[in-house]
Amino acid sequence: MEPAWSGVFVVLDLNQTGRTTKPVTDGRICVAIVTYNSSRYIGRCLQTVLRQEGIPLEVVVVDNASTDGTREILREFGGQIRTIECVRNLGFAEAQNRAIRSSAAEWVLTLNPDVLLLPGFIRTLFDAGRSDPSAGTVCGKLLSIGSGFHPLPEPRIDSAGIFFTPAMRHFDRGWHQPDQACFENLEYVFGASAAAALFRRRMIDDVAVEGHFFDPDFFAYREDADVAWRAQLLGWRSIYTPAAVAYHVRSVTPGNRRSVPAAINMHCVKNRFLMRIKNVTAGVYRRHWLPMTLRDLVVLGGSIFWEPTSLVAFWHVARGLRRAIRQRRLIMSRRRVSDDVLAQWFSFEPAAQPIHAGAAHEAARNVLAPAVSLAAE
Repeated sequence: MEPAWSGVFVVLDLNQTGRTTKPVTDGRICVAIVTYNSSRYIGRCLQTVLRQEGIPLEVVVVDNASTDGTREILREFGGQIRTIECVRNLGFAEAQNRAIRSSAAEWVLTLNPDVLLLPGFIRTLFDAGRSDPSAGTVCGKLLSIGSGFHPLPEPRIDSAGIFFTPAMRHFDRGWHQPDQACFENLEYVFGASAAAALFRRRMIDDVAVEGHFFDPDFFAYREDADVAWRAQLLGWRSIYTPAAVAYHVRSVTPGNRRSVPAAINMHCVKNRFLMRIKNVTAGVYRRHWLPMTLRDLVVLGGSIFWEPTSLVAFWHVARGLRRAIRQRRLIMSRRRVSDDVLAQWFSFEPAAQPIHAGAAHEAARNVLAPAVSLAAE
């Protein structure tokens, strides 16, 4: 059943897969938002989206069976948005996949309902992305804002892109640092937080595995880092532009594990290992096996002694191991980037690379060339 372009569409087929069959619409951006009991934020978020100027938008909201009045708020926006109502909570990853597949837009902006966009945010991302054919992802500077969209006493950075450490931990660049003339350069980063990230349709189709852009086995959390890693393996670049600014309420941070629901911590543990199984190359593992192994022991020990509710994550990993290995083979069979190139991104300090014409041209050539396997893994 094809969703209508306005009003409400109730999802009945929970097994739908595959990429969009519509011809790509040049120059249009789909804003894809997933809600789950998001009544506190979604109204103001949508207001900032609909006030964006300079680029044609379509707004798709996938609601994961909210029960707090979120759907009533969405209906107030009428034909300005298209709503897909799920009969159960599909998780962030699969719900975003539904939104992406329902649109034929050339670009997709994934957006959390607890984000407020400043004027010009989307157009600035779009201009940065279209200027570089190697760019599959573009992100801006996200600043922290308090619960309920209350300003903080001091402006602090929420995310300026993401980076990976040699222990295979990923973090938001600049998280919790004062916003004082830092992260002010247009540059390449490893990837973007899906809280507000612009993705090129051509990259979405290129990095999708078994018809999925975001891995539905992740359910939620770390799915954006998984996408970023796949994109790097296939030669796509991620641009960070400080000229695009938005505010984000972050509920899960590196230091508040004990205050978040146990299910969230479990998914974070599970997805750490699924992401590794699928994406880490032999060369990267040889370089970083020690910090990687030490971190794994910390995670395992923490689950046993302090967070036993996360032990079920290892059962989920074991249950999904065959599928993850199959996905790994598909990813590695199309890999276009060497270990030497990948290794530059794994650092204990936030990594970035300068943007210049030569690098952009070479990266574009790698992306546009036929897929060539660099390793039989």
